[in-house]
Amino acid sequence: MNGKSILVTGGAGYIGSHVCKALAENGYVPVTYDNLSSGNLDAVKWGPLERGDIRDVKALSAAVQTHKPAAIMHFAAKIQVGDSVVNPAEFYYNNLFGSYTLLEVARQYGIKHMVFSSTAAVYGMPQTNLIPETAPKAPINPYGNTKLAMENMISDFSSAYNLNFATLRYFNAAGADLQSETGTAYPVDTHLIPLLMQVAAGQRPEIGIYGTDYDTPDGTAIRDYIHVTDLAQAHVLALENIFQNNQNLTLNLGTNQGYSVREVIKKAREVTGQSIPAAEIPRRAGDPPILVADATKAREVLGWQPHHSDIGTILESAWRWKCSQRKGASAAENQTETA
Repeated sequence: MNGKSILVTGGAGYIGSHVCKALAENGYVPVTYDNLSSGNLDAVKWGPLERGDIRDVKALSAAVQTHKPAAIMHFAAKIQVGDSVVNPAEFYYNNLFGSYTLLEVARQYGIKHMVFSSTAAVYGMPQTNLIPETAPKAPINPYGNTKLAMENMISDFSSAYNLNFATLRYFNAAGADLQSETGTAYPVDTHLIPLLMQVAAGQRPEIGIYGTDYDTPDGTAIRDYIHVTDLAQAHVLALENIFQNNQNLTLNLGTNQGYSVREVIKKAREVTGQSIPAAEIPRRAGDPPILVADATKAREVLGWQPHHSDIGTILESAWRWKCSQRKGASAAENQTETA
């Protein structure tokens, strides 16, 4: 047990809560810093909660003074692509100003290590099917723009103020904790696998297939899905790497292979035993036909291997989580009725 405290901004969220569990399993004390605007209070299970906004200097400073973290893991951000197009001002204010505030507090209190949650959206419309970290960065929406700007800000702080960082660019994080201790809990979700679980659970009538005329084997878009538990383990390895080597890292996190929308739907029907009706819808503007990571560097530098990222395991864990949530909701309703 090393007992080091790690400040986890957005630790009550989907990925942040899985990382908190992984940190605790590796002897760290994850301190969740979250305003709970989209995070889930029930997901804070592996360390203390400090409720606050990343734009709030006083609250951040108080959390740092109380817990004296050895590093920061930064997940807190607005992430819905569609919302970023409609309301870019809120994304720039939250993501950029919040990150600036966090970096300034880290500088003031001498925190020299940061792991940053970035995204494949920084690549925009890539010209290659297997995307390396060196691919051109050309985001096509405000969300991607803010993430790339956050990457650049962290890099500039590193050069000027001796900050060591790991920037981790996710492809499609999916699935849920293998013990169903945490999982997706967004108020509104736009990702394929959570939406499939909602259809299977009878919470929505059908799944939309956006585009069936792509230049892919079955005409639907192909994406690289990585199990969120594998993703969380990569964060711990990245943290330990920058602790030990004081070197900066920028890594893709994915599986080097993809599944089409039709393949995912077919497997979801097998896993859930539900029919899952699907409706074919015209493709969305800006959706690339194929997005698959070249994550070779993460394997070489971190010794990381995704062990749970086959599509069957991802869907099975997502369905278990969905069923556990439904049971919990039913039990709460029954308790209310009999109270």
